Order: sequence, then structure tokens, then C-alpha cells
Amino acid sequence: MQITNPVIKGFYPDPSICKAGDTYYLACSSMQYFPGVPLFESKDLINWRPIGHALTRRSQIMLDKVNSSGGVFAPTLRYNDGRFYMTTTNDTTRQNFFVWTDDIYGEWSEPIYIDQGGIDPDLYFEDGKVYFMSNGSDDNGRGVILQCQIDIVTGQKLTPSRPLWQGTGGRFLESPHMYLMNGWYYLMAAEGGTEFGHMVTYARSKSLHGPFEPYPHNPVLTNRNLGGYEIQAVGHGDLIQDQGGNWWIFHLGFRQIGKWIPYHHLGREVFLAPVTFREDGWFTAGHNGTTVTSFETNRIPEHVVQQEQKVYTFENTTWAIDWCYLRHPHDQNYKLHNDRLTLTGTEVTLDQADSPTFIGIRQKDFNASVACNVALTQSGEAGITLYMDENHHYDFAIRHADDQYEVILRLNIGDIKHVQQTVPIGTNSQVQLLVEASHERYTFSFQLDDGQSLELGTAQTKYLSSEVAGGFTGVIIGLYAVHEDAEAQFSSFVCEYQ
Repeated sequence: MQITNPVIKGFYPDPSICKAGDTYYLACSSMQYFPGVPLFESKDLINWRPIGHALTRRSQIMLDKVNSSGGVFAPTLRYNDGRFYMTTTNDTTRQNFFVWTDDIYGEWSEPIYIDQGGIDPDLYFEDGKVYFMSNGSDDNGRGVILQCQIDIVTGQKLTPSRPLWQGTGGRFLESPHMYLMNGWYYLMAAEGGTEFGHMVTYARSKSLHGPFEPYPHNPVLTNRNLGGYEIQAVGHGDLIQDQGGNWWIFHLGFRQIGKWIPYHHLGREVFLAPVTFREDGWFTAGHNGTTVTSFETNRIPEHVVQQEQKVYTFENTTWAIDWCYLRHPHDQNYKLHNDRLTLTGTEVTLDQADSPTFIGIRQKDFNASVACNVALTQSGEAGITLYMDENHHYDFAIRHADDQYEVILRLNIGDIKHVQQTVPIGTNSQVQLLVEASHERYTFSFQLDDGQSLELGTAQTKYLSSEVAGGFTGVIIGLYAVHEDAEAQFSSFVCEYQ
């Protein structure tokens, strides 16, 4: 059968995967968004269903006024002795912790903190012992993977942190994962930074504590030399063995907007590549060490069909699973119904690293049509925002000004906050907002109840890209309200991908 990448589209970075019974489970990082750490399940490794989040309570994660791309960094998801564990970093507070649950569809525990620094923590279970790894520095200040043994009940360190491996010399050594296979301990990591130089490297040892010998042909997986290729930044992987004994690597990557246009705004997504073990015990990954857009394989049964949801509405999504907030929401400002949404604004705006009245869904592909009816019942502003961070977002809204209503298009690009177009609509307090998205451009138009429609303008997608904005997130299609007297009702929301 043919597999098409990415297998999970949109801003779902840093995938980590485990298996319980005949089901695979996957977790991703979430940065400043809440709930934290999205979770997915699959029976076949290519069709993934969102099932919830690991961090659903304020007490589990501090997100108050964290900057964009702060907050929850890369998780590791593991299953051991009937229990799921998820360990991650709050990069803003510089704390590593883990939570656990016996029911992955239910609530997770309160956080248990580990006194070891670095990011991208990993948990490894063996013979009743638990080992914790993260990246860090050795006594000479060089990047290294650190390991200690912990008490899985209390999080207490039972051994000092010891250096395991310094990587291959690439910058930003991170994303450690440990595996035991056929008498070898494999330590896999990422190097090169989570941009165009990203890569997966690994080493092996006969001892859990090393020394580790690097794979002679590192990096084992990277697209760093594929100029003009859609998939870039391949790295940060996790291995899994399927029911048939085949090995795979799930990893992040991003799709640039054009062959020779090196910008990406959808965020880092989840990609899949095959892994093959050689007779000498080393493994290779991908297709000649790269990740491709689509590939044929006989590892997945022919009756399995890779499916993709193309239409997202209020009715066919779940608020607590598919949608997200900026940091911790003020619940009293949200009325979530099956077919509509009512938002009450505050003085907090989208330009602040705070919690404006905002709820969003990830943009999952380049070509899309977004439509939503917005009725503003009091003063203020409400509408759709294409949101990368507090300094980079396009706002398309209805607002009340001078005893009448108007539709506005505002472009926020760094320090430039420009109202691109304003169209008065008199006493009309309801409007249908329409956004057409392509690889390189968004187009904004609106329609009134009387059928009158007007295009307000366009904006380039690249100004919402990580290459312009910085950071590690992707565009969120957000619905928002601003001003303490603003109340708005949203209905007939449709996001359709071509």
C-alpha cells in the first residue's frame, strides 16, 4: 500500500509513541496552548484519532503569561506494567516532570518533578528500575545526554546524573530515547536544531550506562541536504515495533510553502518512515536516510486505507479535544454548544502574552476554505484570527465603532500593526467571514444577510511562518472577542481542506 506523509497534519510537534495491547498511542508538545500534550490513538500506525490531552488542569502546568513557544516542550509517552507515563518540560519554569494514568482516556495525575535540568526528557523502564534522561552539559560545558535513576513514585533521584553521549558534534543535542533490542542498548537523539539542519542520530552500547558507540553512518535520518524538497527539518524521532515485528520511526518535520520558498507556517508535523535492522545490529531509516512525501510498503496490510478528515465544523469536532486556548482560559467567557459558540471579550488582546478570549483549531493544510457567521451583540470586536504568536497574526473581524458596525482586516507583523482595510456595514451586526487559504496567500472576504459580499484583501502566509516569527508553533485558526463589553456568537463554522 501507499503511505502519504505527514500522517498527522498541522502543529503537532515532537511526537512520542508507545503501544499497549493492539493499540498505538502518540503524544505531541503544545507550547503555550491549553490543554497541554495532545494524545492520539491508532490501530494501524497511519490513521490517528485524537483522544484528549495529558495536561487538562491548571494545577498540572503553569502557563500564566508565558511567551509564545514557551510552556510545554517535547513529551515522552511510555507504557509500563499497565500504566501510562508522560514526561515533559515546562521550558518557561525550567522544570522537568512526569504525570501518569491507568486510563489514557481519563484524567492524569498531578505532576511529579525531577531534579535534573535540560529538556526533552525520556523515561526508560527495566527490571523494576526507572531511568530518566534529558539533554544537558558536562563539566566542560559541552552538550551531552544525562541519565539518572529515579523513584517512579516520588520522582526522587536515586543516583547522580551521569553523562552518556555527546552526540556527533551537531548543535543542540536533544530528544534522547533509549531502547533495548537484541542485547544492545540504542540511544537515539536529535541534532542540528529543529530547523533546516535537523537530523536523527544514534549510538549503541552493551550497557545501559555506556560507553556508547555512534552509528558509523550518522545521521541515520535527515532531509537537510534536500534543497527544493517540500519536507524539511526531519528529526526528533521515536521508534516503535508494529504487530508484525516491523520497526518504524515517528518524527517531526515541516512542509515548506513552495519548492524554492523556504518558509513554513503550518508548524512541525508528524511523519512516518520505515526502519530496517541490518545483520550487524545497526539500523537504517527512511528512504536512503531521508523522509519522503509518499512511499509504497508491504508492511501495512493492503486492506488498510489511509483516511483524512477534510471538513471540520462545530458539530463534528469536540471542544475539549480538537480545540485549544491560549494559556489558561477564563472559563466564564466561553459558552460552548454543539452548534455555536458564545464568547465574552476582555481587555486582554491578541497582542499580549496572556489569555485573551480565544479558542482555536490548528490549520492542517495549505489549501483551505474557512467560513463562520459572527454576530456582535455589544460593543467591541470579534472575528477570526490566523494566529502564529502575539506579534504575528492576521485578524479579520466585525467591530462596533461610532454607533455603527464595520468589518476590518488587520495585519500584525512584528512591530507593524496595520489595519489593511475597513468597510462600514451600518447597523448590520452579523456577518459571514470567509477566508481562502493557499500555499502562499490568505484571501479575506465577507457577506451580509442581504447577499452583499466584498473582498477586503490578501496577506502572504510567509509572514506567519517560523522563519519570520521565530518559535516552534504553527498557525491556529482562532475565534476571538476583545473588549470587556464585547459579546459575540459564532455559528456555521466550516473549515474545509482541498
